[in-house]
Amino acid sequence: MNRREALSAVSMLLGGTVVGSTLFLEGCAPSEKKVAGLPFDEETLKLLNEIADTILPTTASSPGAKAANVASFIERMVRDCYDDVNQQIFFDGFATLQAACKTKFNTAFMDCSPEQRTELLIEIDNEQKPYTASKKKEDPAHYFRLMKELTILGYFTSEIGATQALRYVAVPGRYEGCVPYTKGEKAWATS
Repeated sequence: MNRREALSAVSMLLGGTVVGSTLFLEGCAPSEKKVAGLPFDEETLKLLNEIADTILPTTASSPGAKAANVASFIERMVRDCYDDVNQQIFFDGFATLQAACKTKFNTAFMDCSPEQRTELLIEIDNEQKPYTASKKKEDPAHYFRLMKELTILGYFTSEIGATQALRYVAVPGRYEGCVPYTKGEKAWATS
């Protein structure tokens, strides 16, 4: 076997593994186990962008999550990638968050000041941390953990997050395993 045949065989093996496992595990059609009529309407997306912007707000050096429109990313991830249990947890979390806001500030999240929003989300985050740390594998995820993870993933994989919040090199040169880093500098977002 020559080099070209070996590379071709390895490529087919790796490509077949990736594509084949997806087809084998999921079949050709997307799973029907999704929450019927997911309530991703315009108001929900606005609320989601405000929650995300409270988690990752605009700073002096970079725009926030709302500028990156992470709500559309989160919508796609929840619709296409979450199973029915996590979809339900995610949407029940909206009601729980709104109820907590109503109890604490006697108003809806959208009507709160930025300081009130931050205070509420810090409390909810402090509630989810011990739950997440002590939960068993079969226990459901905490709704705020899902929201927070999707916000961070959506933001830092967006153009705004990768190019303005992180340092980005579109076409990197050679690999350098040890790059000097000074505290306070942006992290790298090179693919």
